[in-house]
Amino acid sequence: MRHNKKFNHLGRQAGHRKAMLSNMASSLILHKRIETTVAKAKAVQQFIEPLVTKSKEDTTHSRRVVFSYLKQKEAVTELFRTIAPKIATRPGGYTRILKTGFRLGDAAEMCIIEFVDFNEAYTLGTVTAAAEAKPKTRRSRKKSTDAVEDATVVEEKKAKKAAAPKAPKAAAKTAAPKVAKKTNVGKKM
Repeated sequence: MRHNKKFNHLGRQAGHRKAMLSNMASSLILHKRIETTVAKAKAVQQFIEPLVTKSKEDTTHSRRVVFSYLKQKEAVTELFRTIAPKIATRPGGYTRILKTGFRLGDAAEMCIIEFVDFNEAYTLGTVTAAAEAKPKTRRSRKKSTDAVEDATVVEEKKAKKAAAPKAPKAAAKTAAPKVAKKTNVGKKM
């Protein structure tokens, strides 16, 4: 009997499941969002939340513990360098699952799992301290003068084109023969 055992085995044996969760967690850390099934996303969420909490304390021991789960050096450095400072004040709930519908082939419920602080659509109202402290450079002011110069050059080109005589329409038609458009009519999708 399996009373009170709530762990989802995802239809895999232990080694395969651990490797899959490790790979999915590494992909989530590197890309900040992945698309998967809801069952796998919930399993990855349980897998990655303690690792992110562990990454708040940047010590050799915590790096080794996280590496023992992830098995990818790039993912560990990304977690400790970019993700940990951004979520330092958050007490938990580092990821979010957004359901996207059902997969066409097998009707599995699909979703997107992403880091909460790395979605620009939801965090537009908040401005990070790094963005505020960014100084204005002289280069940014120079761009506005370049735009004015470009506008005057474009106006001069338009004036030259207006002054040039137009070619007859018959000559233009003979120069470029018509090409049939490609369509997807009759093809299976």
